[in-house]
Amino acid sequence: MSEKLKVLLLDNIDPVSAEILAERGIKGELYSKLTPEELKTHIKDAVGIVVRSATQVDEALLAKAPNLKVVGRAGVGVDNIDIDAATRRGVLVMNTPDGNTISTAEHTCGLILSLVRNIPNAVASLKAGRWDRKKYLGTEVHGKTLGVVGLGKIGSGVAQRMLSFGMHVVGFDPYMTNERARELGIKLVDMDELFASSDIITVHTPLTEKTRNLISKEQSSKLKKGVKLVNCARGGIFNEADLLDMLNDGTVSELALDVYSSEPPTEDMRALLEHPHVVCTPHLGASTEEAQEKVAVQIAHQLADALELKDFKGSINGKSIALSTNAELQPYLKLAEQMGRFCIQLAGWNVKELTIEYTGKCGSHAEVLTDAFLAGYLHQIDEAPVNLINARYLADGKGIRIREIKESSSGTFSELMTVHIGGAEAFSRVSGAVFGDTDFRVVGINSLQIEVQLHGNLIIYKNVDKPGMLAAVSSKLAQEDINIASLSLGRNPANMRAVTAIAIDKPADKQTLEDIAAIDGVEYLTSLSL
Repeated sequence: MSEKLKVLLLDNIDPVSAEILAERGIKGELYSKLTPEELKTHIKDAVGIVVRSATQVDEALLAKAPNLKVVGRAGVGVDNIDIDAATRRGVLVMNTPDGNTISTAEHTCGLILSLVRNIPNAVASLKAGRWDRKKYLGTEVHGKTLGVVGLGKIGSGVAQRMLSFGMHVVGFDPYMTNERARELGIKLVDMDELFASSDIITVHTPLTEKTRNLISKEQSSKLKKGVKLVNCARGGIFNEADLLDMLNDGTVSELALDVYSSEPPTEDMRALLEHPHVVCTPHLGASTEEAQEKVAVQIAHQLADALELKDFKGSINGKSIALSTNAELQPYLKLAEQMGRFCIQLAGWNVKELTIEYTGKCGSHAEVLTDAFLAGYLHQIDEAPVNLINARYLADGKGIRIREIKESSSGTFSELMTVHIGGAEAFSRVSGAVFGDTDFRVVGINSLQIEVQLHGNLIIYKNVDKPGMLAAVSSKLAQEDINIASLSLGRNPANMRAVTAIAIDKPADKQTLEDIAAIDGVEYLTSLSL
C-alpha cells in the first residue's frame, strides 16, 4: 500500500485507528475538530475519511474530495452521511454496527436500575448533607415486566441482561419469529399488550415515521399506570413535549433519557430534564473506552481492507456501487426491493419462511436480487441501516428462513419474481414483473391474476365474490373524499372468493379502514404505502 494514501480521522476518534492504518501502510491524520474551511482543504487529497456523529459528510463536502474512495462511520448511525450523494460519486460508505452494542445495552440496564432505586437523587441528597433513606425507597426489578420495543442486537442484549435479574420480558418486533423469541426467553406481543403489561418500557428502534412519537399523550390510556420509560435509541421516539405532563399526571412514574430530538437539548426541555423523576445522560450509550476503541479498531481495518479491495465488511452501499454500471440489472433490483416493501406490509409480522422463485434469465442474478428483496422487506428493522450487505444476516437473526428457486421461462411472463410467504395470514403468494425501466408491478396474488403498480397508497382486501362489494368499498372511500386512482380484481369462481387491489390518491385513516373491513363480505383487509 502506497504511503501517499491519506485518511482523515475526525471527531476525536481513538488514536488506535491511526496506529492500525500505519501498520497497513496508510497515513491516518487525527484531528479533534476542524472548521468547515479547514476540512475542505484537508479532504482534497484524502482517499478516506472516518467520522463519528459531529462531522456532516454532505454533497458539498464530497464535491471537494475528488480522490475520496471510502467514508467510514465509527459507530452505527449514518444520519450525518449523505449515502445517496456518496453512491452517485462512487464513494463507499461503511459503519461498525456491532461496536457499541454491549455499551448501549449496559447503559440502558444502568438507567433502568437507576430509576427503580432512585440512585441519582439519593446520591445528590447525601452529597448535600441529607440522610433521606425513607424518601428514596425503591422497588425491585425482580418479578416485574420489561417491555422491549425493537429486538435487534441492542434490544435483545438488554432483554438477556434483565432476564438475569428475574424480570419477565415481553417484546414487540414485527420481524422476529416466535421461535427465535422463545430461544431468547422473550414473549412476543403486539404494542397494545406491551403497553398494558409493562412496568418498564425501553425502546431500541431507528427513528422513522412509524416510530416517531411512539409514546405520547395519545397512548396514555393504553399504558400501565405509573410505567417507567427508557430511551437510549433515538430522540423523538418519545414525544418530548408530552413527557412532562405524563410525569405530572402519574401516567409515567419515572423517565430515563440518553438521547434527544435536539442535541444538546434545547432550553424548552429544561423543565423536563430538571424534573425529580427524570434521569438524563448526555448521549452516553456508546461512550465507553471499550466501545470507542472497538469501533476505532473495526473501522480502521474495514477501511484498509476496502482500499486494498480485499473485503467490504460493514459496507452500506458496496453492492449498489458494484452494480451501478449494470443497466440491465437495475430494473430487477428495483422490482425486488419494492416487492420486499410490498410483501412485509401485505403479509404482516411473524413470517417464518420466505421462498423466492425466479423465472427466466433474472434467475442468474438470484443472490443479489434476494438481497435487494430483503433490504426492502427489512428496511425499518433495526437501529443499524439495512442494506444489500447485511440484509441476509439481519433476516437470519430474526429467525426467517430464506430459500431461492430458479425456473426456466414459462407462462405469460418470461421474467417473473414470485415470493411464497410462509406463515402469512391471508396472502401467501405474490408475483411481480418489470414492465419497463421504471414500471414495476405485482401481477398475481394467491395465484389470482391481478395487476398493481408498486408505488403510492394501496388498499388490498380479500372478499366474498358477490355483487355490490366494490360499490360498498368505493362508497366508503368517497365519503372520506378519497379518490380511486386505479383498481384490479382477481376472482376464484371455485370458492367464490376474490382479491381486490385499489390504488388511492391519499392514505386512508384508521377509521376508514375499519369501516371497510366491517363491510359484510370483506374477510381480510390491509393498507400499504410504497
